[in-house]
Amino acid sequence: MKSLRFLGSAVVITLALTTPAFSQAHKAPEPRPVAIPTRIEDVIYSRRDGFSLTLDVFTPTGKPNGAGIIICISGDYKSGKELVNFARKLVFPEFLKHGYVVFAVQHGSQPRCTVPEIVEDTHEAVRFIKANAKKYDVSPDKLGIAGMSSGGHLSLMMGCAYKPGDPKASNPVERESSRVAAVACFFPVTDFLVFEAKPPEGFDDLFPFREFDPKAGKFIAITAERRREIGRQYSPLHCATKETVPTLIIHGDEDRLVPLDQSKDLIAKLKECDVVCELRVKQGMGHSPFAAREHLPEIREWFDKHLLKP
Repeated sequence: MKSLRFLGSAVVITLALTTPAFSQAHKAPEPRPVAIPTRIEDVIYSRRDGFSLTLDVFTPTGKPNGAGIIICISGDYKSGKELVNFARKLVFPEFLKHGYVVFAVQHGSQPRCTVPEIVEDTHEAVRFIKANAKKYDVSPDKLGIAGMSSGGHLSLMMGCAYKPGDPKASNPVERESSRVAAVACFFPVTDFLVFEAKPPEGFDDLFPFREFDPKAGKFIAITAERRREIGRQYSPLHCATKETVPTLIIHGDEDRLVPLDQSKDLIAKLKECDVVCELRVKQGMGHSPFAAREHLPEIREWFDKHLLKP
């Protein structure tokens, strides 16, 4: 109407638009509702030290394909709702539009929590999701896990060092193993021992391991030898075996935080173990989620191959 008035025929055209015949013939279509994924927030998957550990569940607008993607919401071993909302826009759409249910897992954060505790959080989350998979129209045998940087490390730990379930446990969550069907990640840490002498650029100590002494009721200092032992225990490179699940790593050759060699070494180890694996090196890519974004279809296609097969 405004544009028609601008053309100088306001009275005549306004009268014409008010006639029943014209109105019926030129009735504006009803606006279609915008379909958005369903989001279930703050599902408690575990509790520790008086606080809850939560995940958010995102369900696609169309019919789910029966598989789920667990996203480790993690950067510098810190997690939180702001990172979930960031990933919701940057990462999740690639999976949701192809029918995957997305589980956004938040873990305890440094410095309050240690890397071993954060890894344990991830084991708990996977077990919880498997125990409740049918509730979200997902098969527990069709779960993939993904992440970037520290989230990549956590993903690899579920692929290389998953824990078996206890079939005799009274809690159904504890009966589940933390094994997933496939892993795909970006620029992950794979060997903490490399960083012991030379921490990543900008960090004095990205991995401050410490141990709790139940007798003393407090955290205690650990020796250099014990630190290396813990670092080895929580490094995918030193956990990888022939039982490791299919693994894809995408890493840039311009990464100044986590060297490309971290991924090269793990893939070499996995190939020695005859594990289905692949490293895709991206020319000019640094340690950036924005740079990684364009390669998300490759991650999704990896999961298509290993989760949706008959």
